[in-house]
Amino acid sequence: MFGRFFKPAFCALAIAASCGAAVAGDYQKSSYIAVGRQTLVPYGWADFCNRYQGECNGKPLAAMDLNLTPKTQKILERINTMVNTSIKSVADVDHWGVVDQWDYPQDGKGDCEDYVLFKRRLLMEEGFPRQALLVTVVKDEQGDGHAVLTVKTNQGEYVLDNLHNEIKPWTRTPYKYVKRQSQTDPNAWVDVGDPPAQQRIVSR
Repeated sequence: MFGRFFKPAFCALAIAASCGAAVAGDYQKSSYIAVGRQTLVPYGWADFCNRYQGECNGKPLAAMDLNLTPKTQKILERINTMVNTSIKSVADVDHWGVVDQWDYPQDGKGDCEDYVLFKRRLLMEEGFPRQALLVTVVKDEQGDGHAVLTVKTNQGEYVLDNLHNEIKPWTRTPYKYVKRQSQTDPNAWVDVGDPPAQQRIVSR
């Protein structure tokens, strides 16, 4: 639960941020990401699973999309904004003294993967299906690695990003999509395709 990870002062900040989060209107219609073959599991995910045994031990499940409704939109907006405004962005080398470590932001600090893992956990606690909440590795405009949470819905796929609070269709992000969790098994990862060039935006 949320309180297990954070000190009271941080909890108060997080609750205040969630209460003040704006809720967007209907999302733009999205599409579905083309999924390719199974690929290598990121080291960060494997290491995270070794340190948080029990977090990754769930058995494979049948694919399930999130039913996108005004209620689920509101929850997505609230969680995305709360986490983005409550966590201080810190690089792993400064935070942990290592190049890459995926973790929960227990001390209120983290990098992109930590934002993603925390959002995923909170949304599952809200009752969202695990199969619809997919950790996704991308490259940004500079070619640097980045991670976002892709939410697969009955209206297409949307991206929760720590760099902005707006939840966008995946085709409206500037990223090159590399790999993500399989929808049926979070411990299996698959190659993913890019959106058509004309559908991409060129800046954040």
